[in-house]
Amino acid sequence: MTGVDISYAVGSRRAVAAAVTVDVHNLRVREVATAEGDITFPYVPGLLAFRELPLLLEALGRLERRPEMLVCDGYGVAHPRRFGLASHLGVLFDLPAFGIAKSLYLGSHAEPGLRRGEWTPLTEGDEVLGRAVRTQTEVNPVYVSVGHRISLADATDLAIALSSHFRIPEPTRQADILSRQVLRESWRGMT
Repeated sequence: MTGVDISYAVGSRRAVAAAVTVDVHNLRVREVATAEGDITFPYVPGLLAFRELPLLLEALGRLERRPEMLVCDGYGVAHPRRFGLASHLGVLFDLPAFGIAKSLYLGSHAEPGLRRGEWTPLTEGDEVLGRAVRTQTEVNPVYVSVGHRISLADATDLAIALSSHFRIPEPTRQADILSRQVLRESWRGMT
């Protein structure tokens, strides 16, 4: 399972993307890759994939082993156009992909039960876009949505399995840590 995330330098166009592959059975990191560069696409709500894809694709391309599945810090079909970052990456790589977001972007949901593994549908009108999932007992839920070639039930099960110690699944958590670390080191080297 490969997680991706990107970190931005405050007040700059500089960013670092990270791809981290973990073993699903023990959550140990197997491989990492990063890519640094300037972001050229402006921040436009709903068009995050166009801003982040170039560096994410570069980081994923630097992995020695092709990912088997992708998990993104973001959304798949729970998106105004029903095609978020997880959908873009899944289609481009023709891999199963899903998104796990930390905050609600659109739709609504009833509050899931307080125990780890409980969830409620994330909906907009009559359409189910994903699930609000409690990955840790008495911790805010995350928002799981399908990107490409995976069912919502499987994406939910994986979100829970990959979040055995933290609210955020280990692949994207490690990608976030790595991208921030490389960005800090790079920024220090530039000053």
